[in-house]
Amino acid sequence: MSRLRSDPGSNPHENEFVSGYPARICDHVPGNKYLCCNCNNVLKKAQQTLCGHRYCSPCLSWIVRNHKTPICPKCEEDPGSLTEDSYLTEDKAFSDTAINKEISELKVHCVTSGCQWSGVLGEYEKHNCEKTLSKDPNSRKSNIPTKSKNNQPDTMDCRFAPLGCIYRGSRDQIRDHEGLAAASHVSLVLPVLLQIQSARPAAAVKENGFCDYNGDGHKLPASIRNGESVDEEMATDCGSHNGGVTGPHLISRICALESRIQVAENIIMVMNREIDSSNVKRATALEESNEERGRVRACETKIADLRCTIAKKDMEINRLQVHLASLEQTSYDGIFLWKISDLTRKCQDAREGRTISLYSPAFYTAKYGYKVRLRVYLNGDGAGKGTHISLFFTVMRGEYDVLLPWPFKHKVTFMLLDQSNREHVIDAFRPDTTSISFQKPAADMNIASGCPLFCPLSKLHAIRNNYVVDETMFIRCIIDAN
Repeated sequence: MSRLRSDPGSNPHENEFVSGYPARICDHVPGNKYLCCNCNNVLKKAQQTLCGHRYCSPCLSWIVRNHKTPICPKCEEDPGSLTEDSYLTEDKAFSDTAINKEISELKVHCVTSGCQWSGVLGEYEKHNCEKTLSKDPNSRKSNIPTKSKNNQPDTMDCRFAPLGCIYRGSRDQIRDHEGLAAASHVSLVLPVLLQIQSARPAAAVKENGFCDYNGDGHKLPASIRNGESVDEEMATDCGSHNGGVTGPHLISRICALESRIQVAENIIMVMNREIDSSNVKRATALEESNEERGRVRACETKIADLRCTIAKKDMEINRLQVHLASLEQTSYDGIFLWKISDLTRKCQDAREGRTISLYSPAFYTAKYGYKVRLRVYLNGDGAGKGTHISLFFTVMRGEYDVLLPWPFKHKVTFMLLDQSNREHVIDAFRPDTTSISFQKPAADMNIASGCPLFCPLSKLHAIRNNYVVDETMFIRCIIDAN
């Protein structure tokens, strides 16, 4: 099996951590967002999947390459979160530029024994660590460490070099490297596993060509049972290093890995069935949810109709209440007492033009008589504007107008009551029978007629007078019905 080699002067850290960087190289404990969801190391060439999790680029490649149905391990921890995006493919993942930039700025230090280098992670693989460099360019010709002239150990290859690992270092460094790069070494073993697996059908046809290996149920070629290697070059390379793994032992480990892969495939099969069952339940739940939403929309429509009906009824109730209040104040004997409260505010509204006049409730000269009302200008009107209260009398269209004599001829008397009963303000007039104001109404009410100079404002608000008490004044109208 061919393998890659670097020049003697190449960077010794280039393949030190094939997958992620161990957290121990960081000066401070890195946050979870910087850790790979597979190897749990600091991300190296971070890739983000559609399900939102991050992996080292080598880890993601290993997961996709070694699983028939690669599922995000992080999503598998919570089966309820599994979606279509949990199935991993390299073409659907993208380089997470932002997180790679943050990781490159993490404060780190060299993990090589005796090296004092520190800096940011982006510079880690570029630093020249003298503790790991070989001073003898010919030392790569042998994998067995020897003593140089200065009594320092030469470098040697990683024991997984026959499978493609390019790391070199001293014996101690090799031991540390193999502990840190276990995940990457497994990815190098995988092609050998696949080669052996593909060779099984051909070997199976040979009579008595299989035997149980170590009693674990795995059938292996008889040549392996006798200590022979399926791939002689691989077995030779694997056993050529000091303390290396021999061919049969490697096959044993591969069989164990195959067993684990089969267990993982069985788990994935069970999970797929669970996912299918969950999808059915989800579809049923969605259908029920849609039905519930339909019922809710129907109820909302009914509620809207009821609110509209209630609003109409409220308007009718308000109209009836106004009418009832008007009836309670209605007089049928030609004598009407008008109570005007909150006088200060109403006078202010009149001065500022917001409400220049007020109408009294309607009243009658008799039970079936004329319908009339009063109109007052609290800041005056016409000749009395700004100086007097102006008070007018208005004939309205009534229910019995066809039975009444026209024009209206009855004497009208106005009174502003002194609430101490000392001096009332009194004014009276007789209708001008030629005026349109006293003819039979053609509209809701005729033009008002009365007294524009009814009461001076100075007199109304004089302290000695009691025309206004507690913001209230009273106006009485008397119609002589005889």
